[in-house]
Amino acid sequence: VLSLCCEACKKVIFHVPSELEADTLVGRVDLKECLQSAEFVSSTDGNFKILEDGSVYTTSALSLSAEKKTFTILLKDIQERVEKKIHVTLVEEEKKKTRHARDTVLKRTKRRWGPIPSVMIENSLGPFPLQIQQVQSDTAQNYTIYYSASGPGIDQDPKGLFYIERETGNIFATRAVDREQYPSFQIICFATTPDGYSPEVPLVHTIRIEDDNDNAPYFTQDLFEFCVPENSKPGVVVGKVTAEDRDEPYTLHTTLKYRIVAQNPPITPAFSLHGDTGVISVLLPQLDRELVPSYTLLVEVRDMAGQPFGLCTTGTVVVKIEDTNDNAPSFKQIQYETRVEENRVNVEILRVSVVDLDEPGSPGSGAVYEIIRGNDDQAFEITTDKNTNEGILCVVKGLDYESAKQRVVVIGVNNEAPYLLAPHSQQLSQSTCSVTVHVLDVDEGPVFKPCLLRLDVKECEDIGTAIGRYVAEDPETGNSEGIRYRIPPGQCNWINIDDKSGEVRTVKVLDRDIGEMRRGQCNITVLAIDRNGKTGTGTIQVCIVPGNKNFPRIAQTDYIMCRDREPICLTAQDDDEAPYSTPFVYRITDRNLATMWKINPQNDNSAYLSPKGDIPFGIYDIPVSVMDNGGKVGETTVRVNLCDCVTPTECDGRTRQLSGGNVTLGLWAILAMILGSLLLLLILITICGCCGRGVMHRQVTDDCANHNLIISNTEAPGEEVMDHNIIPLQSTCDQGGYGVKTGDQQTFEVVKGRGHTLESVKGGGHQTLGSVKEGGQPMVDTCRYSYSEWHNFTHPRLGEKVHLCRQDEEQKHSEDYLLSYNYEGKGSLAGSVGCCSDQHEEEALDFLDQLEPKFRTLAETCIKR
Repeated sequence: VLSLCCEACKKVIFHVPSELEADTLVGRVDLKECLQSAEFVSSTDGNFKILEDGSVYTTSALSLSAEKKTFTILLKDIQERVEKKIHVTLVEEEKKKTRHARDTVLKRTKRRWGPIPSVMIENSLGPFPLQIQQVQSDTAQNYTIYYSASGPGIDQDPKGLFYIERETGNIFATRAVDREQYPSFQIICFATTPDGYSPEVPLVHTIRIEDDNDNAPYFTQDLFEFCVPENSKPGVVVGKVTAEDRDEPYTLHTTLKYRIVAQNPPITPAFSLHGDTGVISVLLPQLDRELVPSYTLLVEVRDMAGQPFGLCTTGTVVVKIEDTNDNAPSFKQIQYETRVEENRVNVEILRVSVVDLDEPGSPGSGAVYEIIRGNDDQAFEITTDKNTNEGILCVVKGLDYESAKQRVVVIGVNNEAPYLLAPHSQQLSQSTCSVTVHVLDVDEGPVFKPCLLRLDVKECEDIGTAIGRYVAEDPETGNSEGIRYRIPPGQCNWINIDDKSGEVRTVKVLDRDIGEMRRGQCNITVLAIDRNGKTGTGTIQVCIVPGNKNFPRIAQTDYIMCRDREPICLTAQDDDEAPYSTPFVYRITDRNLATMWKINPQNDNSAYLSPKGDIPFGIYDIPVSVMDNGGKVGETTVRVNLCDCVTPTECDGRTRQLSGGNVTLGLWAILAMILGSLLLLLILITICGCCGRGVMHRQVTDDCANHNLIISNTEAPGEEVMDHNIIPLQSTCDQGGYGVKTGDQQTFEVVKGRGHTLESVKGGGHQTLGSVKEGGQPMVDTCRYSYSEWHNFTHPRLGEKVHLCRQDEEQKHSEDYLLSYNYEGKGSLAGSVGCCSDQHEEEALDFLDQLEPKFRTLAETCIKR
């Protein structure tokens, strides 16, 4: 409970008119004079409301019954526990200053109390205070007016920027303003009398700050980096630089121009820069990456459309030249010599290397070797070492020393990528080299078959996984008995080899995402040693291939399906690479749910889940298995809330729960089914009863209908009016007549306040069958005159009554005949039942066939069969 200290602060008197309309400004009270930080402001009188600036407005129309009216304004500071009171008294102003002077002032305030928006130059040099506008009220002709203002720049941040002279209404600025920080100000100006009365509505005045070019443009990036293929043609777009300016948009202050100031290296300009768009294009037709791998450009942007007096900023652009295969590989040596023992098979005998000026590691520098001549018997084979780009020459068939003591092999080289001829250059011939192989007649040691063995290992295989066998043979015996194997140290420690069997196993988990294994392969030299100590060498190339190490899973598992039962799109994710990821195969593993739901594939990684039929609402937990292209299966439970809604946001989770795919009906559902069954049984009993009394209904006469159709809105018999205005009708409807049947008397009445005129005959004032449906009005006999007879009967009489109304100065006749009626809507399509006709044709009642079923029984009763 807060104990507030309450005391009266001051008293305020307002002179106001005796009649005040709703939302009328009464006056303005200085609240801060009493309490600086008022958290709660209220009025003790509900007819008044107090705004934060102290303005007092009426909430409803108010009349000063006495000469004055008093109420209290309560100010509360909850934190400081302080409460202040301001007593307000409203005194009726003198009659001589009320209406005529106020009306004149209100007609002229639109011209003098609403000046055009003020303009102040940004970063103005003064002198300060600087007058920027004057506001005046025409009520100053009748009152002493004091002017005040509030809002941003006055009593809100930035405070003290503007002020208004109390007596003259001149608005002054006290210092310069930055447009980028404050583009405009909206202040509220007040005009009050010395006693606090406000004859004018507060004026919202706008002060616009006019832009000054005080901000230099700046680039959106500190460094722009672009790439362009070498030997690109002039005009090829390299990239685009962009700059911004904080000054006012769509002015010269923000109209920018770009240009290249300098280029490094300072050779022939290689690029051009569009002055308006900032697009950089190729200018030099010969961009050679091997000569200049990159260019550094110093670019400038200047506002004021590039004029010399505009502000400017510079930026840096780096253009890297991408490599193309415009340099053919060439051998380092033209002649090679090597030796090999006879009968050696699958043994490496030589490595050749090439020189390529293209970027290392790119397809333009990757070497592809081939044997052009000297290999008719296919005794030699050459492959490429991907790590060193060298060519490995091996003997794949044993050479016979006695047949040929030496062989000459010619090797050619190309690149993996096609050769692109650079501009202004000539086509080069393929580089070749010759290799002289001397065959030695010696006792050979073990020979590996093949000399280079490639072993593919799936990543993340367990340690100790057997990945292959690499054995050597003794040329003398032709078998591998007695041969020992080992791997020399200093190589990548990925595998080991059994010293007896030559079986190769992994010594660590091979993962392409770790360290040296990112290369994906490694060449390992293996030694084979026979019983005599002779050795043979072979190479194992271990290649890590992507494996199926991750399970596919469905990313989103919770869904809401509304009554439109739009299919749900299931999307799975698999971190493996191809071919162990997509396409995915979806399947519902629960047999019960599989009879209620179905999955249709959409694309390689998505499928649609939808119900097979009209299944009950509720929450379904559906186990869905996803199998990737590698056969790995991951199962995810998808929860589907089948909700009776239009949009998913309408579902609050309080649906019927399903357990194990079985639908459980709630208490209300069972109760609804029971009530529905009882209602159906009641309808059947009613139909049977109606069929049993069908013969009786056919014998009902018109008299029965008249006795059964009771006028429900007649509370007492009407008065009998004997007047010449009453049109007598004959008692039978066959002789023509229109009347409301009340007891045994049938008359047509034109009664004051309830009469039927010619306009009402056209659909405005008679009860029709539609009005019976709406309001329960009494039924009208279906016998009627034709419209022409009714018109001929009423037209001369109406003319006579109108003539009498014109002759009567006291308008007594018109009070009985000329009545005002409100428009009650469009008339019934069936026509008015007030237009009598002596024709008893069935066709005149065709409109009854278009009525709703519940009115057909009533219509059938009224028709004479």
